[in-house]
Amino acid sequence: MKKILLSVAAVAILALGAQEAKAQTPYKSALGIVFDGSDGANVGIQYKTALTGTTAAQFQAAFGDQWLSLGADWQYEKALRGAEGLAWYVGVGAQVGFITADHVDNKTFIGLRPQVGLEYKIPTIPIGLHLDYKPYLGLNNDSGFNGDGFTFGVKYVLK
Repeated sequence: MKKILLSVAAVAILALGAQEAKAQTPYKSALGIVFDGSDGANVGIQYKTALTGTTAAQFQAAFGDQWLSLGADWQYEKALRGAEGLAWYVGVGAQVGFITADHVDNKTFIGLRPQVGLEYKIPTIPIGLHLDYKPYLGLNNDSGFNGDGFTFGVKYVLK
């Protein structure tokens, strides 16, 4: 009898945990376009996937005039109560940039990008929007802090 009660309790806890996880992450994965930079001139593609009920991984490739940047982010996200589809998130990511301009001596840049933002999954259609602040901390050739990093993205929710 004790084993049956423990089994029922374990199943109930897992079911409630799954409901809580579902309530935290507005979707499982999405693919979209992102406008990165203070002036929105850098455009790229982005893929986001939920890791757990409150964490996600995001990968992007952004293209600018004579450069390419690749990044990966880890995010902690939490739904805002009373606002269906709206969540806030914080996270950190790594970025590698490659410059192809002739006048630049060092052509590879490595940095970290902490982030804080809002994401909204439109409840009636498979579209998500995000706006975040992502400053850049250069670790090698462009060492230093650049605080003008904002991104805006539109994603198609895959599942």
